[in-house]
Amino acid sequence: MQVIQHVDPTGRTMVARFPSEGTRAIQLGSQLIVEESQKAVFFRDGQALDTFGAGRHTLATQNLPLLTRILGLPFEGKSPFQAAVVFASVKTFYDLKWGTKEPVVYRDSELAMVRLRAFGKFALRISNVQHFVNEVVGTQGLYTTDGVESYFKDVIVARLTDLLGENLQSIFDLPKVYDELGMGLKARVNDDFAKYGLELVDLILGAITPPTEVQKLIDERTGMAAVGDMNAYMKFKAAKAMGDAAQQSGGGTGDGVGAGLGVGMGAGMGMMLPQMMKEAMQDSTPQGGGGGGAQSAAPAAAAGAAAADSGDSESTDEGAAFCSQCGGKLPGSAKFCPSCGTKVSG
Repeated sequence: MQVIQHVDPTGRTMVARFPSEGTRAIQLGSQLIVEESQKAVFFRDGQALDTFGAGRHTLATQNLPLLTRILGLPFEGKSPFQAAVVFASVKTFYDLKWGTKEPVVYRDSELAMVRLRAFGKFALRISNVQHFVNEVVGTQGLYTTDGVESYFKDVIVARLTDLLGENLQSIFDLPKVYDELGMGLKARVNDDFAKYGLELVDLILGAITPPTEVQKLIDERTGMAAVGDMNAYMKFKAAKAMGDAAQQSGGGTGDGVGAGLGVGMGAGMGMMLPQMMKEAMQDSTPQGGGGGGAQSAAPAAAAGAAAADSGDSESTDEGAAFCSQCGGKLPGSAKFCPSCGTKVSG
């Protein structure tokens, strides 16, 4: 008695043929064992004759009506017949991956043109065993999920590209439409799976992202928006850098480095101080007319006092006497120069 069965140790085999090539003699009365997650199809002369579900089946004429009719076997016959058995796994295959091989160019309302990558996962199962075997597997001895994954990931990307072009204005809107895009994508590719005897159980849209260099630019733009007042931010950074340079100037081999940083930052602050003082004075100046007159009175009074002092000095110098030797100023009643001691001529 012959026992015919197939056990998949990898969990990725979709179809396995017994024997792997051609046909072999199968004795009536042999045992066919089909697992709960399998279906077995008998083939003879290139035709699918009978399909068996889960359980143990004794291959007899009553269990093979189509084969019996073709061969004309007697009801109790034990004759062998040439055939092949194809085991198809009808379980759900999950964790199959899809993704773009190359970035897809997309028109964006805010970034003009941008290249996008997308990836995710999908799960499927065989819904029509004979159709899948005839249309996809053919006479292959073993067919795994690698073939299905390789083909359908390109189909999914093609449908996603069309879906994005119709429904998305900017990549900045992606977070709020991920679920809608995922459901729309699954609906669009269902027919692509069904025509090969497959059912798309689930499809997950993992992420849609621009290239790394575009992500960096977006991060910089976000950082600038977070900073707000760039002038105040630069002042803060300059003051912080000066403090860090001062801390590094204490001892060890870092003295020269700290001193150099201090000098450099000091020069930078020297260039910034006039503008900062100007802005501070502008900020502190009252806006009212009366206050402005009071503020300007003090500088005007100081200027007048300085001019008066200058005029008094000039009028005093007009009648003064000077030493003929050293040129120093002589007091009015001096007989000798207080600077060099020269006698003052009468």
